[in-house]
Amino acid sequence: MATVVLLRHARSTANGSGVLAGRSPGVALDPSGETQAAALVARLAGVPLVEIVSSPLTRCRSTVEPLARARNLEPVTEAELSEVDYGEWTGRELKTLFKEPLWAVVQQHPSAAVFPAGEGLAGVQARAVRAVREHDARITKQHGAEAVWLLCSHGDVIKAILADALGQHLDSFQRIVVDPASVSVVRYTDTRPFVLRVNDTGGELASIVPKAPESGDATVGGSTGTPAT
Repeated sequence: MATVVLLRHARSTANGSGVLAGRSPGVALDPSGETQAAALVARLAGVPLVEIVSSPLTRCRSTVEPLARARNLEPVTEAELSEVDYGEWTGRELKTLFKEPLWAVVQQHPSAAVFPAGEGLAGVQARAVRAVREHDARITKQHGAEAVWLLCSHGDVIKAILADALGQHLDSFQRIVVDPASVSVVRYTDTRPFVLRVNDTGGELASIVPKAPESGDATVGGSTGTPAT
């Protein structure tokens, strides 16, 4: 199967505002986010992407725009990779949400958390994992097992995908950190996913490109790594 680069959107006007933006319209990148998005072109220069798949929300589409333009790729919009529908929590200040009984559930037992008039985190994971696996299978069929593609989505969505890839229960996904403009990388195989990066905010990425099709077996004793140059 192919390799997917999981990119969280760059810093938005809502990040750091103390408000849960969710699917609120009009949430754009702030100036630092625009800089982060532009920097992705050089950062991913050594990664031959065959496709870009994005959440439909503005902050994700704006994040991949410079990269897509540089690669002459038209991003594929995938609604199943959209932000969590926080329902009645959308647009509320975090300092008030901290006091809600549901907040403790979200932190300690997220698989049981369902947002009022919104969706549950278990449902978010189900839709996101289904989408990433379906796109991965399609891209593998079209471009081969050595293909690399990029998916741009949101923090909790990517954390849910990573929890699945790591074989962790969703209740552990709050242990995973996914910063704005960070890259995590998963290589799917017929037997298991391999997690190659988590929350990478500045390291080299050329080494994620597969050199040959992989069997799906883990290396006994651990990976031998990338030779020094």
